[in-house]
Amino acid sequence: MMTNDMVRQILDSEDILYFPYCSWLFPNGLKINNVLFSIPWFNETSIDVYWYGFLIALGMLLAVIYASSRTRKFGLDSDRTIDVILAGLVGAIVGARLYYVIFNIPRYLTDEGHISIREILSIRDGGLAIYGGVIGALVFGGIAAMIRKVKLLPMLDLMGLGLLIGQSIGRWGNFFNQECYGAKTSLPWGMTSNSILNGLYFLEYPDNVTVITNRARDMVAHPCFLYESLWCIVGFLVLHFYSKKFRKFDGEIFLLYIGWYGAGRFWIEGLRTDSLYIPGTDLKVSQLVAGTCVIFSIVILIAKYISIKKNGNVFYYETEESKELLRLRDERLQGQRNRRGKNADAETDVHILAEDEPEGVSADSAEEAPANEAPAEENHEEKEEAVEDGSAD
Repeated sequence: MMTNDMVRQILDSEDILYFPYCSWLFPNGLKINNVLFSIPWFNETSIDVYWYGFLIALGMLLAVIYASSRTRKFGLDSDRTIDVILAGLVGAIVGARLYYVIFNIPRYLTDEGHISIREILSIRDGGLAIYGGVIGALVFGGIAAMIRKVKLLPMLDLMGLGLLIGQSIGRWGNFFNQECYGAKTSLPWGMTSNSILNGLYFLEYPDNVTVITNRARDMVAHPCFLYESLWCIVGFLVLHFYSKKFRKFDGEIFLLYIGWYGAGRFWIEGLRTDSLYIPGTDLKVSQLVAGTCVIFSIVILIAKYISIKKNGNVFYYETEESKELLRLRDERLQGQRNRRGKNADAETDVHILAEDEPEGVSADSAEEAPANEAPAEENHEEKEEAVEDGSAD
């Protein structure tokens, strides 16, 4: 438990995280800033680049790189898959923001009661919901998959693995924003700060106007962002190795993803104090969605395992369609490499001619020589045709 002096120190501090139960690690707290760096702009102003946005972008980038590296194992054309992934990323951002805004609409109303479009579009300070991102990615990515003729189920498997990477990294943006924390805890890794202490205090004592020092000495919170990040990392590692040797059908990895993530999120959401609620109820939106995802994935997985045991299964990468698709892609890439090789050889030949030409012969005349010899080649071809027709001497 914190002392009265420590509570006062925290209340006087800004942007400093404290770990009261392991103060030896950061005796003076940990100074954090949600701004990564600033870009100078006009009129002595600047544009701030936030850790939140940077980490989400980094997570997306690593997810795309990972998915691209494994497309062939799932029988997919990497070029078409990239198009679907990019569409899914756009959908993830749109869906995550809309989901958050819909269930937190009072925050985006002006004093006159109108919706502030400017505030809705300002996402750099936070305000993205993971489940909204997954829904948006499914909608946009699904449409792109139909347009680009990409098989949906193996694409979903790759998507699930990529989402675990993105979520594990993106959650650290909440750390820099000092959000996604949980209820009070006495665990060694419990954390607190000015904003966390005040948030927990007025949640427990809503009728108080100011913080009473003695009552605030146990306002130390669960780092829920850390729990979710670790949960996603473990899930990714397990499903990555599972997908290499034990995958039983297309779509299985995605079902395991929503089941794994849903189970962790259901538990973690129960700890959080800053959750989104269904309007007019005490039901947490994410907890309800997480529980539904777990039940859905279990039911479909069991049904599919029973079906496979009776009827067997064929992966998409084993089908003639997939093999033909990859064969055509390989031929296309080989053709591109051959063209680049021929262009390089032609440039080398011209360079050698220019260096070895005798005095009085220019490089231009060397390049024109084949054109001057063209009639001779044509006569030669005519002779060959005549031989074939039996009309030559």
